[in-house]
Amino acid sequence: MHFVDTHTHMYDEQFGGESADAVLRAIQAGVSKMIFPDIDRASRNRMFALAAEFPGKVFPCLGLHPTSIGPGWEQEMEEIEEMAGKTGIKAVGETGMDCYWSREFVREQEDAFERQIRLACSLGLPVIIHSRDATDLIFKVLDRCRALSPRGVFHAFSGSRETFERLSGYGDWYVGIGGVITYKKASIAETIRHIPLDRILLETDSPYLTPAPHRGERNESGYIPFIAAKIAEQKDISVEEVARVTTENAERLFNI
Repeated sequence: MHFVDTHTHMYDEQFGGESADAVLRAIQAGVSKMIFPDIDRASRNRMFALAAEFPGKVFPCLGLHPTSIGPGWEQEMEEIEEMAGKTGIKAVGETGMDCYWSREFVREQEDAFERQIRLACSLGLPVIIHSRDATDLIFKVLDRCRALSPRGVFHAFSGSRETFERLSGYGDWYVGIGGVITYKKASIAETIRHIPLDRILLETDSPYLTPAPHRGERNESGYIPFIAAKIAEQKDISVEEVARVTTENAERLFNI
């Protein structure tokens, strides 16, 4: 079996000098490809450096995370736009909106999100969307960009069946399912029964949202099989089928 982790930050400083070892552990666990979403300029060089160590295994992206939007964000956005066509990235993101931590720059988040969608569409790339307490705002921006036919993934999806069906009306969109599905009483464990397997991507969001039985530890891409096993259990199918279809989904969306 082969898996793809479509959202992992193993270049994060929490890994210290262990990032390369963590990538190797993931490969040994059957995670043959990993997508590295970007956050901001503070960690971007680490991301590209780690990706360069594992060509054909690790694929970097470019984007500006909503919680990194603040004074001067336009300048960093210009840097991203200048780099995007020159770096062989596989997606724009992660971008989106986050109203959980603060609403101070919510209008700026909205502007940055739309700008990144338009950048992705101009390059023919998918978008990796971060959405936290911001579902209606996310759809508001998608409505404005509908004519561009954006495509991509709702990362760390924990929405309802109705939210998934609403998203499906926007075209070629997937949902990223991570460690939360293994948590007791997580609503996504029930919702996943109603989401077609050909719309699902696997992700860890490492070093965060570690799946059971490792919850409480630092997350890493090698834990993808635990997530796949839970999806298989909830959908009453084999892990092999989950691996095959979600890998095909990821390879098609990200062109990897």
